[in-house]
Amino acid sequence: MATVTSAAVTIPSFIALKANTTTKVVATKAKVSSSLRLFSAKASLKDFGIAIVATAATTILASNALAVEVLLGSDDGGLAFVPNDFSVGAGEKIVFKNNAGYPHNVVFDEDEVPSGVDVSKISMSEEDLLNGPGETYSVTLSEKGSYSFYCSPHQGAGMKGKVTVN
Repeated sequence: MATVTSAAVTIPSFIALKANTTTKVVATKAKVSSSLRLFSAKASLKDFGIAIVATAATTILASNALAVEVLLGSDDGGLAFVPNDFSVGAGEKIVFKNNAGYPHNVVFDEDEVPSGVDVSKISMSEEDLLNGPGETYSVTLSEKGSYSFYCSPHQGAGMKGKVTVN
């Protein structure tokens, strides 16, 4: 027979969820068979739930936040970015999503981006196209300023847009 000695684990509390709380998980002696191990743990479901919510909140905040989804082609088939003029925070993700009138792409105008920004790193190539419904292209802009972009197959039809990074 194997024995397990007592051990305590402290789980820190998270502000706004439950102040000044720690949870102790205590393992006690248990009989160990060849295929079954029994352990006893003492913790309330409420404290367990708080730990789950805190972990989920931390994961969401740590991920790269989605700022906006831009449709490529309007619902009525128009050749446009929807929205075509918007703002995001530095470091927020912009997702361009094929909607109608494709094929499309997203090319940033090298003359209309903040100085020092390499448009080849944030643009699709002019030959690369999103051909199917729901296909996406994502970009994260870190330099503050105004960025103009267009769809190369439909630039002549006025398919262009502007994003301001704050």
